[in-house]
Amino acid sequence: MSDVADSVKQEVTEIVARARAAQEAIADYTQEQTDDLCAAVAWAVARTDRAEALAKLAVDEGGFGNYADKVTKIKKRVLGALADMRDVRTVGVVEEDPARGLVKIAKPVGVVAALIPTTGPDATPPLKALFALKGRNAIVVAPHPRTAETTAAVVEYMREACVRVGAPADLVQVLSRPSIAKTQELMRQADLVVATGGAAMVKAAYSSGTPAYGVGVGNSVHVVDETADLDDAATAIADAKTFDYATSCLADNAIVVEASVYEDLLERLVARGAHRCDAKEKAALQRCMWPDGRHVPSADVIAKPATTIAQLAGFTIAPDRTFLVVEEDGVGPDHPFSGEKLSVVLAAYRYTGGIERAVELVNAITSYQGLGHTCGIHTRRDDHVDALAFGTRTARVMVNQNLNEGAGSPRNGLPFTLSLSCGTWGGNITTENVNARHFVNLTWVSRPIEPHPVSEEELFARYWARYGR
Repeated sequence: MSDVADSVKQEVTEIVARARAAQEAIADYTQEQTDDLCAAVAWAVARTDRAEALAKLAVDEGGFGNYADKVTKIKKRVLGALADMRDVRTVGVVEEDPARGLVKIAKPVGVVAALIPTTGPDATPPLKALFALKGRNAIVVAPHPRTAETTAAVVEYMREACVRVGAPADLVQVLSRPSIAKTQELMRQADLVVATGGAAMVKAAYSSGTPAYGVGVGNSVHVVDETADLDDAATAIADAKTFDYATSCLADNAIVVEASVYEDLLERLVARGAHRCDAKEKAALQRCMWPDGRHVPSADVIAKPATTIAQLAGFTIAPDRTFLVVEEDGVGPDHPFSGEKLSVVLAAYRYTGGIERAVELVNAITSYQGLGHTCGIHTRRDDHVDALAFGTRTARVMVNQNLNEGAGSPRNGLPFTLSLSCGTWGGNITTENVNARHFVNLTWVSRPIEPHPVSEEELFARYWARYGR
């Protein structure tokens, strides 16, 4: 065992040493050189022939999702991230505030360790690499063993792109023959860890002793109130739920629908490919998805077609059905459909009693799984948006949108990412979409300014008036 541990440590040490040498080689890059490097890496992955090759490899190797949607995901996420950070300054002076005498200077963080989930071996590595390179850092990717070949392929494309613009290939590396021991050692030696994946992976990242950005459990909830455009809501829900067979943590896991429009919305979902499960089918589906009472769904159903899931559960649905709807009224371990499903299975809740009841349901569902992640609402009432935004513990509230747009979209101002943090609610350090701005250190230069003292009278006037001295 000692020999194995020593071998792992030596291998990782050599990789990190190469990464540090590569990072030092670009430490003095200008913003223009940095942006050219990012453009090269993005094009190497997002060009159609490469995106198609990676999508096919990811589906064939991992068995999750579908080819066409993965091509779309790779291209949209990579190009969207590049466009999003195009005008972001990460070199030299990035902000000046003369009134406060402040100047901020961006500097690299060093070597980034990137943990990759098995459901995202194709699009996740280039996004993390782009963020790291934008800050003039090196990155070492730790793939999931099940999809290591796909991740190695995308890393090789990025290495070739680095060389094409005169940068060291070792700015982007991947652990070969990945293992838990290697990943743990990489996290220990790196300067920053970015972990996307399951709760255990994120916990390991935070326990590594190295600064880390992690993500929380996804269990997104979509509210549809009585004022909603039901056609738009149904389209958004169906599109998010079926895209890449729901590999995204943003895809609707539950809908919470006002009672007066509940049946109308479900009819529209059926028109868009839903199969509405009866009580017998729901029970069979539950036994199939959570055998032995486990609280995480079986890998057999994750990111699989609806027809396959139904067959595994022992019933048949029409071949044109693309997702399954189960009606639910409970939350928690005894109601597993209320949790994250990572599949084309959608739980539907009916509510009465106003938007306050919808907020209560969102909080109950996300408190079971998904605290801090994302919710959405289709509505024409701003006060209903406010009720959800102020009343829930979620990092993102998507209004009249496809919930997958929570990872960034041309239709909103959220940063493009595939790392969606959930704040302290979800055990993370931030509620932001992790992006290029998180991959630099900032030096604050402070110069003296005209003193601006505040008197005791100004500070305590209201307090004294109300409570006395």
